[in-house]
Amino acid sequence: MSRVRVLVGTRKGAFILSADGTRTKWTVDGPHFPGWEMYHLKGSPLNPDRLYASQSSGWFGQLVQRSDDGGRSWQAMDNRFAYDGIPGTHMWYDGTPHPWEFKRVWHFEPSLTEADTVFAGVEDAALFKSTDGGASWQELSGLREHGSGSQWQPGAGGMCLHTIVQDPTDAQRMYIAISAAGAFRTTDGGATWMPINKGLRSGEIPDGDAEVGHCVHRLAMHSANPQRLYMQKHWDVMRSDNGGDSWYEVSGNLPTDFGFPIDVHAHEPDTVYVVPITSDTHHFPPDGKLRVYRSRTGGHEWEALGNGLPEANCYVNVLRDAMAVDTLDDCGIYFGTSGGQVYVSPDGGDHWQAIVHDLPPVLSVEVQTLP
Repeated sequence: MSRVRVLVGTRKGAFILSADGTRTKWTVDGPHFPGWEMYHLKGSPLNPDRLYASQSSGWFGQLVQRSDDGGRSWQAMDNRFAYDGIPGTHMWYDGTPHPWEFKRVWHFEPSLTEADTVFAGVEDAALFKSTDGGASWQELSGLREHGSGSQWQPGAGGMCLHTIVQDPTDAQRMYIAISAAGAFRTTDGGATWMPINKGLRSGEIPDGDAEVGHCVHRLAMHSANPQRLYMQKHWDVMRSDNGGDSWYEVSGNLPTDFGFPIDVHAHEPDTVYVVPITSDTHHFPPDGKLRVYRSRTGGHEWEALGNGLPEANCYVNVLRDAMAVDTLDDCGIYFGTSGGQVYVSPDGGDHWQAIVHDLPPVLSVEVQTLP
């Protein structure tokens, strides 16, 4: 029977949750790196024992950790990309120049085709690539050389490159999202990039056709239909059917179209999940009821999923990297909260149970399906 491994990054360490294919009884391993902010953990799709972790501290800076035995032991990688001076500036929203500086890795994305290749999205917004398992890093500088950087703005969490999506049918095609700049696409492996924000509307941007400046929270794709992208924006749930060339809104009957995560069912390209939050100032569920919303129509109609979730007095948030799916036949959906709970639904969202209750605030959740 297949197994699942859930990789959880929190404000005070990393945790690894494991279960067999029934996903009913769980073991909890951790904390790894106790006391450290663990922004993201991600496993390689080509080597299930290869894990990457972003370890951060205001006192000691950023470290990249790698495990080659499924998290039993870890090795600190070379972090030269974190400290080498890189020229360039951004312009803050008030028009003042801001020199580029490295703060932390927000997201790792191991390659779908090369076992030792991994991408890292960082703050201030830039994209790096390692071809030796994290031992050294090179910036894919074409992104910041696109020419629109003077219009990028920091979101509430900083100016971060937080989403990296690879096209499983074309190794040269990749999508990234930056808060608050928007979504970008490369078709040549990262040498050059173009903004893909046509159709997005952001009230704080006077120009309705602005090429960049939109606060994109998350992108999602299903491997069976890589031309279709889903987006959770600062406001609005959006969809593209042409690889990001244009977008249209699919917020439908959601109680609010503000949120952070978005993900797609492993076997159903039309089934998508979001977690609505009341507003950009009130980061908690509407009416204090924790609900995941599911659409089986590609976003046009939504249903609330709450069987097993708190019915009242729940005021947690779910961050952009804190939702994931497994690839078992009965697709499992997972998410973690700012209250330290990690939930699983082993039946696509119909029923939920808490794996753990009292972790530190959850920053990221990723899932590996293991033989």
